[in-house]
Amino acid sequence: MAMQRQSGVCAIKRDRVDLNLLVALDALITERNVTRAAARLRVGQPAMSASLARLRRVFGDPLLVRSGRAFSLTPLAQSLAQPLEAVLADIENVLTLQPRFDPAADTRTFTVVGSDYVTFILLRHLVPALYNEAPGITIRILPLAAGFPQALARGEADALIIPAEFDRSLRRLPHRRLFDDSFVGVVWAGNSEVGDTLTPEEFSRIPQLANDPGQLGGLPETRLQQLGVHRNIEIMMRTFVMGPLLVRGTRLLTIVHRRVALELAIAAEARILEIPFDLGTITQTMFWHPRTDNDPAHRWLRDRISALAAGL
Repeated sequence: MAMQRQSGVCAIKRDRVDLNLLVALDALITERNVTRAAARLRVGQPAMSASLARLRRVFGDPLLVRSGRAFSLTPLAQSLAQPLEAVLADIENVLTLQPRFDPAADTRTFTVVGSDYVTFILLRHLVPALYNEAPGITIRILPLAAGFPQALARGEADALIIPAEFDRSLRRLPHRRLFDDSFVGVVWAGNSEVGDTLTPEEFSRIPQLANDPGQLGGLPETRLQQLGVHRNIEIMMRTFVMGPLLVRGTRLLTIVHRRVALELAIAAEARILEIPFDLGTITQTMFWHPRTDNDPAHRWLRDRISALAAGL
């Protein structure tokens, strides 16, 4: 057996487990299906079944059990998911880590997770900045989605840019403050129903285009709910940027970031109004995983993004 029991603890003989077996285990835990796990790793189903059988012997646990027409993970398999992700990500980092980094000569792909707002205000300036400075560098920008903090742990993202106020648990990760912003109201310049200021009564009466950020939550929306403010919502959208353009030619009011409103005011033929409630401010913050803290290439990326933010 590849496993020994020592004081009730499962001890695995390391010489019986190779990297390929850990990769197979990760695929099985993720897919919860032998066929899909085989397709994920581009191997035959018999090979994946053999890997599962070997893993069961190593851990002394079935790991994957049938539940009706589907399969489910045993408690042990569930407990292995997170540490296994971290181990594989660390291995990936070891294989790609370079002792030095020359942006003008080296090649590297970085993945940054951020909202359309972060892309519009900050990251769009990164493309021309790197065009001549770092021709071999590729930047992948992924949208925010449920489970995005785990993308750092899995090595699927190099940096996450999100308001520090969104999830305080993220502050346990290395991070760097980038820039602040606040919220304002925007209406079409031709909207004769709204003056230069908004009273609380007018805010509650005016038809609004509101942000529907799904599972991510919305900071101004949450704040208004906490204050018990009624909103006459007629349209919902899932974007942080398009609001000023969508209210053009309508009676609608929308709440957007001040920086977005200032950028789009002319193109959207919009007027900017102060909201008669304290919606607070946000601090856009860059987070990364501790294992990349001393990576020269990653440090260069963080410094480059920070410099762009300072220039805002």
